[in-house]
Amino acid sequence: MKKSYFQTILGFGIPYKKFAFLNILFNALYALFSALSFVALIPMLNVLFERIETQNIRPAYTDIFHLQNYIKELLNYYVTLQLEKNIESTLFMVIGLVLILFFLKNCFNYLALYVITYLRNGILRDLRTTLYQKIMELPVGYFSEKRKGDLMAKMTSDVTEIQASYLSILELIVREPLTIIFSLGAMFIISTKLTLFVLLFIPISGWVISNIGKKLKKHSTRIQEEQGDFLSILDETVTGQMIIKTFSAKNTFNEKFNAATQRFYHFSNQLLHRASLAGPVSEFLGISVIGILLWFGGKMVLVEGSISGTTFIVYMGLAYNILTPAKNISKANYTIQKGNAAAERIFEILKSENPIQENPNALELKQFEHEIVFNNVAFAYEKTTVIKKVSFTIKKGQMVAIVGPSGSGKTTLTYLLNRFYDPSQGNIKIDGISLSKLKLNSLYNLVGMVTQNAILFNDSVYNNIKLGNPNADENAIINAAKAAYAHDFISELSKGYNTIIGDSGNKLSGGQKQRLTIARALLKDPDLLILDEATAALDTESELQVQQALEKLMEKRTSLVIAHRISTIQKADLILVLDKGEIIASGTHKSLLKENSEYHKWVKIQRMD
Repeated sequence: MKKSYFQTILGFGIPYKKFAFLNILFNALYALFSALSFVALIPMLNVLFERIETQNIRPAYTDIFHLQNYIKELLNYYVTLQLEKNIESTLFMVIGLVLILFFLKNCFNYLALYVITYLRNGILRDLRTTLYQKIMELPVGYFSEKRKGDLMAKMTSDVTEIQASYLSILELIVREPLTIIFSLGAMFIISTKLTLFVLLFIPISGWVISNIGKKLKKHSTRIQEEQGDFLSILDETVTGQMIIKTFSAKNTFNEKFNAATQRFYHFSNQLLHRASLAGPVSEFLGISVIGILLWFGGKMVLVEGSISGTTFIVYMGLAYNILTPAKNISKANYTIQKGNAAAERIFEILKSENPIQENPNALELKQFEHEIVFNNVAFAYEKTTVIKKVSFTIKKGQMVAIVGPSGSGKTTLTYLLNRFYDPSQGNIKIDGISLSKLKLNSLYNLVGMVTQNAILFNDSVYNNIKLGNPNADENAIINAAKAAYAHDFISELSKGYNTIIGDSGNKLSGGQKQRLTIARALLKDPDLLILDEATAALDTESELQVQQALEKLMEKRTSLVIAHRISTIQKADLILVLDKGEIIASGTHKSLLKENSEYHKWVKIQRMD
């Protein structure tokens, strides 16, 4: 049988089962004392209205079929004993009993809520952790296909909805049904006939309420999607402020955001209107049952005389004690439907398959010693072919450069070497071992990467560099910064190496950011270095500084370089000219200038820039 989303979410609660057991225990005691606190009102009302039936002989228990009369006679026996002593002390005793029972009821209610807090928050924490770990495991290609705003909405608002829906009803799962069961038990003891009459109306009420919420999940799903849309627009607005202002696109983005929030407003109204029916409908149905009960029970008191007026008052209290839990249970249906919508979106992430699987018998390659071989490698994004049967070799210690027009597949080759994707055809081997047979961490430990867009994090300079080697000490980090020609500008920052550099390092210039990424790569000291247009986005002065740092980084190291600057590639041991996913020429800078017209043309264009 397929597990529901609710069951799956509850599976996260297994490590906290002791809190679940305690919650069940305390809720059971709460429900018991909730029923007893109403039953205890009978002797108090009987004393007040002098309706005690004198019982001087202690009754004997016969069997369960006469339990109702036994309890009633036993209660009258004890009250009669007290009344013979003193009426005031009897009244004081029965009032004290009621107060004690209500006090115990509320104590156990608090204890039940106290322990379930650990269960709810534990599930929430573990769910967020599992989601984050899953996101960390997913391949790079997954994030190029998904909108960042939608992912953020799933991690934030959808998880919050799980807390507000699924986890909020955990406290109702045991407490409310047990309250109903114990109250019904007391009601059966008072009057079997009257209780059976009440039970006729409970399934009818449940059927009416469940029919109201059938479309709730659909509306909830649409609302979460719309929230993902306007979070995406918000993210694009924040990151693209310079372009929006430069191109006077403020009105365009205002219209997009207003349209998204208008759709969110529309679907939110539909959802809340439907959800708002839960309370009024369930309450009206409950009061209708109470009204019918008053008519039926009133006849039993006034006409038949089968139960006393004081007992019937308590019976009505017990019936109302059922009404609130029943109302909460009926509303739980709406809550679960909303939770299902959020859970469905969350499980889209958790159930996403990672096509980059590590072989169970994967090998550990501690050091790159000989060569990297691309053998008839082809790759396609969905149905679009990007790389067509590419073959070349990178010898240890070589600098291999890839040149070609935009869209020719240069960056894709580096992604394949990093195993962010697997080739559609052919294979890539390091020292004779296919990448698919290497442990992923083993591969990542061999490779260092510096990209065109410097990827930094909203943390200190020190911690950004330390990502290259988490075990590095302060001296190693400073030496890496010096080698990357970054130490001088870091020292001039307000807090030096402890300066927080802002989101994506936006407090630094382009050249400064790039030198930090080079320092990070130097600290890692990788066997293989990948440079993806590392100086393309820099001005001339910054480029010269970064170029010095890059030359330091590439010393005695195997490098795969993508660049359009002639100064970067003319020292390469091998240059590959890529066009439309194919290698159309290869050789040194000098040999290609002489022998290949396409390369000669490309060099001429670069010199004109």
